Amino acid sequence: MRIALGVEYDGSPYHGWQAQTGLRTVQQLLEKALSQVADTEVSVVCAGRTDTGVHATNQVVHFDCSTSRPMRSWTHGTNAFLPKDVSVKWAKTMPADFHARYSAVSRRYRYVVYNSSIRPSLLRSNLTWNYRQLDHKAMAEAAQCLIGENDFTSFRSVECQSNTPMRRVLDLQVRRHGELVIIEITANAFLHHMVRNIAGVLMAVGSNKKNVGWVNEVLLARDRRLGAETAPPYGLYLVEVVYPDHFEIVKQPLGPLFVMEPTQ
Repeated sequence: MRIALGVEYDGSPYHGWQAQTGLRTVQQLLEKALSQVADTEVSVVCAGRTDTGVHATNQVVHFDCSTSRPMRSWTHGTNAFLPKDVSVKWAKTMPADFHARYSAVSRRYRYVVYNSSIRPSLLRSNLTWNYRQLDHKAMAEAAQCLIGENDFTSFRSVECQSNTPMRRVLDLQVRRHGELVIIEITANAFLHHMVRNIAGVLMAVGSNKKNVGWVNEVLLARDRRLGAETAPPYGLYLVEVVYPDHFEIVKQPLGPLFVMEPTQ
């Protein structure tokens, strides 16, 4: 039996999603909890491996298990064995050809910036603070050159293991909601640190360090050294994974209040 789960987590105290020997990761804890419910060892595959400190409101995973359990056991039962900062939101039986990673047609990330001259005391591990006043309209204008299929070498980590730097960005928006500047990007897939590097470049434009046209120059240069610093992980959320309609995975709410639908 193949089961899909929707998982939400605060990535602040974890060394990313992927299980690593000697490190506390989300995958490690989820597999341990599921194994307790299933009474057998369970291994999961995720839609997107988030880095250290990165969060998710709608991570999707799948696993195969011969143990029969009600869907309530895969949610409530698993949550009983998980720490409070990781939660299974839903569970669904899937056909054998479903794959959390390879069946996905797009992923959406949201990067949340607290834009104020005074540092925040609340949610400080769940958003990125930028004290310079950001021009979100200039950021939005600069971002448009990144839409479409492009070579994102300038926006990938030097440690990225992808065979190709080509990615197709379907949508990229920058909006403000009070003191929050929200960067939202949807693509078929992402390179290592791609969203954080895009966020860093756009914040350089928003703070008037660079002009709007500079982003296109960085893209065309295909040289990571010409971009901005990689933005911190704190404000980054995996908020949606989209699959073909026949898998019938219902779109889920984004989660906490501070990732509310942005307004201009």
